[in-house]
Amino acid sequence: MTYGGFPEPYLKADEREWSQGIATAIQCPVCRPWHNARKQLLFREDIRDLTHIRDLSSMEILSDMLPSRAGSLLSLNALREDLEVTHKSVVLWLNVFENLYYSYRVYPFNNTRIKSLKKEAKLYLWDWSEIESEGAKLENMVAGHLLKMCHFLVDAYGHEVMLYYIRDTEGREVDFLVTWKGKPWFAVEVKMSDDKPSRHLIYFKEKLGIPFCYQVIKNYDRRVVTRDVQLVSLDIFLSGLV
Repeated sequence: MTYGGFPEPYLKADEREWSQGIATAIQCPVCRPWHNARKQLLFREDIRDLTHIRDLSSMEILSDMLPSRAGSLLSLNALREDLEVTHKSVVLWLNVFENLYYSYRVYPFNNTRIKSLKKEAKLYLWDWSEIESEGAKLENMVAGHLLKMCHFLVDAYGHEVMLYYIRDTEGREVDFLVTWKGKPWFAVEVKMSDDKPSRHLIYFKEKLGIPFCYQVIKNYDRRVVTRDVQLVSLDIFLSGLV
């Protein structure tokens, strides 16, 4: 949760260096040395050398805005207005971020049984340690592990596995749905401490016929099945993935 999933900061786990970054997090949430170096490589070398983008300053501002939007519905129009650039530019920049493994998007699951959102994606970062909100950081970390599992099953075994989220037009939402051959396989709702089964998780389980549903709780010392929803701690759930 603290250091993210990239090898260098995770293995180094330097509390002193981290605490120095925390002191100035309000002014610059990514001012820690490793994050600075990564940003410099991203903008001064990778993007400059691999693309023809000229407005790197606005693109860098966009990268600073994304951590506060992690786990939320991504409004391209809102980003366009905040940056005062064209819609086409925002789309291009987000695609570049994805190609260079800075961020990625998870799209809504479409099914005839529910009136679902069709286009609005949720954005996540490959390095969740940049995110200040503990709830958003927790959700982002689970998203990263689920996506890693999907990629492994596709690359190693050729399975048709995809990661989505569920949200209908009435605002009911479940954080993640993993599908196999286009059909629901298991759904995941992420909570900091709530050990009451999510009403939305139960609703979509019955509506879509989802075989397995998990409510993943950060600090939880039991494993309970309630109304066909497995309440499980974060560490146990992640240990069952790749």
